[in-house]
Amino acid sequence: MALRCFKSILVAAFSLSSLFFFNVCMAQPPAPNAGAEEANDKGKLDPAKLILEHVGDAHEFHFFTLNKKPVTIPLPVIVYSSGKGWSVFMSSKFEEGNTVYNGYRLLNEEYAQEHHLDEKVFKTAKIYAVDANGAPDPSVSVIDLSLGRNAAQALVAGILLILLKRSVAGRYKKGEGIKTAPTGFQNAVEPVIAFVRDEVGKSNLGDKYEKYMPFLLTVFFFILINNLVGLVPGTANVTGNIAFTGAMGVLSFIVIMFSTGKHYWGHIVNPPVPIGVKPIMWPVEIMGIFTKPFALIIRLFANMISGHVIILSFIILIFIFGAMNTALGWGTSPLFVALSIFIYLIEILVAFIQSYIFANLTAVFIAQAFEGGHEEGHGHGHATESVAI
Repeated sequence: MALRCFKSILVAAFSLSSLFFFNVCMAQPPAPNAGAEEANDKGKLDPAKLILEHVGDAHEFHFFTLNKKPVTIPLPVIVYSSGKGWSVFMSSKFEEGNTVYNGYRLLNEEYAQEHHLDEKVFKTAKIYAVDANGAPDPSVSVIDLSLGRNAAQALVAGILLILLKRSVAGRYKKGEGIKTAPTGFQNAVEPVIAFVRDEVGKSNLGDKYEKYMPFLLTVFFFILINNLVGLVPGTANVTGNIAFTGAMGVLSFIVIMFSTGKHYWGHIVNPPVPIGVKPIMWPVEIMGIFTKPFALIIRLFANMISGHVIILSFIILIFIFGAMNTALGWGTSPLFVALSIFIYLIEILVAFIQSYIFANLTAVFIAQAFEGGHEEGHGHGHATESVAI
């Protein structure tokens, strides 16, 4: 009954938002003049821009703005150009892209629109060399090796993973958790490790599970830490970045390829089908080698970015309705805040589920690459994959 009521509230909320969006699009009054219209456009809320800025990369961690001053954690800028050589400084020197520093500028959308820069040349949050007038100088090639917030947060997550696991391993070396019952953080992590060992390692890899447990546990906890840290307001959505999931997929692909045997490649070169169908199956089998890591990459990326987009969409709806009518904004805000909190809680669960799915499917694909895994692993491996999907 409660689920039906919640579904009804969701339907009503989306129906109401669709109704108001339709009215805004169809009944927009004409601007009195071009200048006023341009000024109004600058003050309008751009939902797509806000969402893309949140899920995209940047040169700083932006938490909030207080008294028109952004509260941020700047990151190091590392650039090289043929004329100036290497330059290393903090991104705060750019002052949100409003200042030229050391002959470079962090171009933003407002600056590009103000100076009518070519959209093919302009890229948001990219560092350019500038001329004496402060305009972008296309003749100077800039190599940007700056540490973005996605890379910085991934490094922090890696360091955090090492510190946490070393502390747990140190306790086991002292005999805690072996001769005595585990306590504290060790007590919380041990059931998770046992779950990954039993449900991911043993169930998919059989007797060979111990060989792959370090990799599977590292993948599971590294993705989990990044998922959870990404839920903290102001941080980066690292696992919602295709570059990060692509790197994780490549690592899994390498491990899968090193786990293959002659039977695996024999099945690809000489598939067990009639001889007339073999030429058709060759490209299909070769494509299947790459579709497995590709599925890991896209699944993690899509699931982690979608939750952030939904939460942001609900929050932005409050301001959109408030711009149309103050009473409507205040009246709908409790509903959208409640929906945002609900999705946020679901995202915590999704953080664990997606970490498990990535590690589990990696184990399934490794098992299929074993000697005889392409046939013997079909039953269990594909069943496990279907459940995970």
